[in-house]
Amino acid sequence: MKILPSLVAEFIGTFTLIFVGVFAIHNANGDLLMVALAHGLAIAVMVSAFGHISGGHLNPAVTVGALVGGKIPLVDGLLYIVSQLSGATVAAFIAASIVSTEMVYAGTPVLGEGVSMGAGIALEAILTFFLVIVVFGTGIDSNGPKIGGLAIGLTVALDIMAGGPLTGAAMNTARTFGPALVSGNWNGHIVYWVGPLLGGAAAGLVYSKLMLKKAE
Repeated sequence: MKILPSLVAEFIGTFTLIFVGVFAIHNANGDLLMVALAHGLAIAVMVSAFGHISGGHLNPAVTVGALVGGKIPLVDGLLYIVSQLSGATVAAFIAASIVSTEMVYAGTPVLGEGVSMGAGIALEAILTFFLVIVVFGTGIDSNGPKIGGLAIGLTVALDIMAGGPLTGAAMNTARTFGPALVSGNWNGHIVYWVGPLLGGAAAGLVYSKLMLKKAE
């Protein structure tokens, strides 16, 4: 099965993000910079490790962007998403087993006080748009700079510093789905499907139609 290495890479990479993310939130005691750096570094190292194998999506929103941009077949894209959601769920389950379900509950992105679902969807869509544009520019576009996962990880970190207190700045359906499934924290969960997937699709469309073809 030719796609198996890619699916394993997506599972491991997404597992790493969720496992590190949940523990970082638990250990940070409200330190937003620590949380941002932990997530950003997790993405940077895993994209660098697996970019040449699977593209280093590690995120259903990135995969949807690649699908919209015509950079991955539909069946492969769906299998990627299953692997990502599975990696996230196993990571959350193991984290809960090591410490507690309450830790995973607290580490699940939710809307901040006073943030409406509409505002949450808009913010998650915009932050995810930034992320997926950077993925296209530095990872998918063959003419882009080859700098490993650095730019992608930095984008995750800056997005969390901007939106973390408001939505958790998940930018990634798997980042919310796995912990929610394990802990039962489904508060505002629809935001983390609609926002990231809209943002990812928009970025894939914009880059593939307005930038990628010009470069190629």
